Amino acid sequence: MRLNSFWFDDSLIRLVLISCFVVGMQGCASVPKTKLDSAVTQQQYQLHQASLKTIEQFTLTGRIGVQTNGKGFSGGLNWQHNEAEDAIALYSPLGGQVARILKTANQVTLEDAKGNTISAADTETLTQNALGWQLPLAGLADWSLGRPTNSPILASTWNEQGYLSTLKQDGWEIEYQNYTQQNGFTLPSKITLRSDKVNLKLLVESWENLNP
Repeated sequence: MRLNSFWFDDSLIRLVLISCFVVGMQGCASVPKTKLDSAVTQQQYQLHQASLKTIEQFTLTGRIGVQTNGKGFSGGLNWQHNEAEDAIALYSPLGGQVARILKTANQVTLEDAKGNTISAADTETLTQNALGWQLPLAGLADWSLGRPTNSPILASTWNEQGYLSTLKQDGWEIEYQNYTQQNGFTLPSKITLRSDKVNLKLLVESWENLNP
């Protein structure tokens, strides 16, 4: 009986020691590096955003795809942006110009392929009426560069390099798949934007005139 009792006690002690060791290892593994990595990537994110804040103008050439209410559009895009205005030319897959949008401080106008011109107070209303889908130009100049607007950020994540991975803002969920180096800046080359009505994909082929 003493032998059996001693064996039971010895096994119990070993079991307790092993359990304590495992719990201790789990506790050690869950704490330090996550906080360290988070602090490092957050600093990289802030530095990257500070560099993007210096960009006041650009020319973007690429392709755009839109899906909304069972309808779609796919074609080329040439976008010239500065602090005073935006000029956007949309092209069909065959290269013909579908529309040209000009946004100034006072109004937004769209000229279609037939030369007809319509105006509106904002780009979202204009493109909805003329093209059947909304182009979120109010925020797109910032989002296309990989930076949030000045509106409240509902959620955001960034990768190990400090570049935005996802952003939720102004009713849009934005995902960044790829980045490229352009004129000393790291800028997105593939972006997906989703709202409750529109799915929009932007593929950037080139960035030019970045603060020349």
